[in-house]
Amino acid sequence: METIFDLDKFKKYLLKERKSENTIKSYIININEYIKWFNDSYGLEVTKLYRENVLDYKSYLLNIKKFKGRNLNARTINVKLSSLVAINKFLIEEGIQQELVINNKDTIKVQQEYANPCIVEKKDVEAFRQKILEAGEKRLYALATLMSYSGLRITESLSIKLADICLEGKEIIIRKGKGNKQRVVYINTKIVEALKAYVKVRRDDSEFLFVSRESKNLSRSVVNREFKKYSNVITPHMLRHYYCSHALDMGYSVAEVAYQAGHRDTRTTLIYTNPSRKKLKEMAELL
Repeated sequence: METIFDLDKFKKYLLKERKSENTIKSYIININEYIKWFNDSYGLEVTKLYRENVLDYKSYLLNIKKFKGRNLNARTINVKLSSLVAINKFLIEEGIQQELVINNKDTIKVQQEYANPCIVEKKDVEAFRQKILEAGEKRLYALATLMSYSGLRITESLSIKLADICLEGKEIIIRKGKGNKQRVVYINTKIVEALKAYVKVRRDDSEFLFVSRESKNLSRSVVNREFKKYSNVITPHMLRHYYCSHALDMGYSVAEVAYQAGHRDTRTTLIYTNPSRKKLKEMAELL
């Protein structure tokens, strides 16, 4: 029997649901993992989603050991289960299945993280930027500076087009933020000067700001690889954590940081007002 999962149609369904490109990629990977688990477990193709199978899969995810012998964390498991929720809804819409056998109530309850997720300080970020500057990597330096002092997501940064930038006005239009929401972010002189220096040596007719020889714009995988050359700690997402934490320290309000970073809920921003894990551990030793 053939599997019921038409992943091409599922992609189109997710696009219609306004899911981001990264979410779609993640969901497809997760569904393929479920298909493989089902085939390996039962020696059969998936013909329907059964609640009993899904709960068995959840149990498998809770007990499987990955990442140097450690179990998967709850958030990783919840993303995999959310992928099954999405494809279950897709199957119902397609008339392939009638009942919803899994929903978001089946995910693992996770207490909200309290510690500030930023583990780098200004001197760490500045040293990181300096190493890139001294290496003559103007494109990477411009990107790292932009992310350090604007709060943009990596996908947002790589999607910027030349027409979206106003260096004189110190503004950048983010046309496809999370949830496809558009916003204007405000940039400082550090970013302006780094972008100007990069644009001077930029040799490409692409409409995108950060160009690549292999594609129309730079990819996340290339950026992650380049960052690792200069730091084992600083990643694009860590620079986003740094911006949110640093901006609050410098007097921005929670609402201002939430807007700049594109947080849909200010509760996401509030976590950056908390002490770091290092500080919490130091406080624990004083007890």
